[in-house]
This record gives sequence, structure tokens and C-alpha cells, in this order.
Amino acid sequence: MRIHNIAFTVYAVGLMSVPLQSQQPPGPTADNPPSQQDTNAQEFQDSRDRVLYSTETEHFKPLTRKLTQNILMDQKEMWTSPFHIRSVEDAVPWILVAGGTAALIASDHWSARQLPNTVDQVSISHDVSQLGAGYTVLPITAGLYIGGAFAHNEKARETGILSGEAILDSLIVAEVFKVTMRRQRPLDGDGNGKFFQGGSSFPSGHATESWALASVVAHEYNSNILYPIAAYGLASLVSFSRLSGQNHFPSDVFAGSALGWFTGRYVFKTHVDHSIHRRPESKLSSLRPRVMPQLDGITRGVVLAWGQ
Repeated sequence: MRIHNIAFTVYAVGLMSVPLQSQQPPGPTADNPPSQQDTNAQEFQDSRDRVLYSTETEHFKPLTRKLTQNILMDQKEMWTSPFHIRSVEDAVPWILVAGGTAALIASDHWSARQLPNTVDQVSISHDVSQLGAGYTVLPITAGLYIGGAFAHNEKARETGILSGEAILDSLIVAEVFKVTMRRQRPLDGDGNGKFFQGGSSFPSGHATESWALASVVAHEYNSNILYPIAAYGLASLVSFSRLSGQNHFPSDVFAGSALGWFTGRYVFKTHVDHSIHRRPESKLSSLRPRVMPQLDGITRGVVLAWGQ
């Protein structure tokens, strides 16, 4: 039974880890704004009909129609993403996230009992974790979109619409797996988090929503490191609160966080408006490892380096 649980988990948390570059047609830049002909050609090439390239999206009907179309296309790409793996590099996120989730499932029974789990801890954590509830994060995205539209702030407007799309995308996937896995919560049954017992613990919806929002915000505003730190910090607080509030096991929170982050990255990279994103490399890039060839005339090899 545990092997089957881990197999389902591997598929769930790997859905959004397929490379995204091949899914993005080249977009316009600030020096080369999209003409009507370019826009028509792009819409022909990209069936998603990107919301942000239309001047009509402030009206409710076209915005809703295009957002619905985008979500349907996103779902198709995400559910079929395991079949898009073509190289070892493509499989690395699957291996890391799925391996981590599997290890946490094996230790959930022990780790869930390491906190004091007092009445005050559980009560306060439950209240704090509501920062990641749908009725909290979705109004935030609506506020970003509406505020950006009124203030003619394209980046805020894009952040609002894309984070809303990412949250809805990730919630659809999370709810499908909740219904499929039916895992008991820490306070249900014997507290062992059994799967296929009618529960709704795996994955954590609050972690999924908060990390989807944080991922889009961090990608949108990555030129200032404070924004990603704040976004990921709040998402981490929500995730830990779901654990300390005894609402979820560590593996539930980890899988939900990964699902939300990968979804946010996918939506941003797939639907980003390139004309408003001419910016320098992220300051976080200094933490990204790169494999480089090293030639000094005598020896040859490769080195692992960080930064530019």
C-alpha cells in the first residue's frame, strides 16, 4: 500500500516540473512593440490567446473568457507534463521533489508528534494559516489586478491576473489529488495519516495557494530581492502553520508547496508579457549553480560555479 501511495505522490508533485521554454513563443519587446499583424500571428501560433496582449481585458466578459481558455490549456499541459520529459535535466525536479515527498511520507507518523501540540499552539497556528486560504489569497489577486488597471500599472495588473490563474490552476490539481488520495488528517482515525480512507489531507490546499501566489509575485518582482523574500516568507509561514496546527502532515505541506510553486512558475513563464519585462538578471541568480567548461591550455574539465 505504501508503494502505491508513493507512486501517486511522484505523479502529483511532478506535474509542474517539466521545462517551460519550449512552450513559449517569442514575445514582443519594449523596442519592438506588437503590431496588429504580429498579434494575429501570435494568436494563431499560441492557442492560449494570452490575456495580457488584448486591450479588451478590462471588460468582464472577454477577461473571463480568455482566463477560462488559459486555465483549460494550462490543465492540459500540466496533466500531460510527465510525457514531456526528454532528458535527465528535465527529470531532476521530479526526482528531488518526489524523493523528498516519499521520504516525508515514511516519517510523517514520527515527525507530526515532535511539536508540543498544545491547545494554544494548535489554535494560533490554525488562525495564522488562514492567510493562505482561498478567501484570502484570491481577493489579494483581485486587488492587484483592479488596482493595476486603475493606476495603469501594467506589472501589478499582470501580477494580479497571473497569480489568480496560478491559484486556480493549482487548486484544480490539488483537489483532484485530494479526492484520489483521500488521506486522513493528523487528528483523524489513529493519527497515522492513512490513504484511501475518505480524508482530504494530501496535499495541503493552503500551502498550494500561498506558494502559487508567492511564486508569481517573486517572478514578477525579482529585480528587488526583498519582494521574493517577503512572498516566500509569508508562504513558508502559512505552510508551517498548517503543520503546527495539526491540519496536515509534513509530506502534505511539502507536496502542496511544490505544486503551488511550480504552477506559479509555469503560469508566469507561459503567459508573461515580454514587453514589460526588460530587466536585469535577478539578484537571486547569484545563488543558482552552473556547470561551465574550464580550459587553461594544459588541463580540460568542468567546474561548478555560482553567479554570472
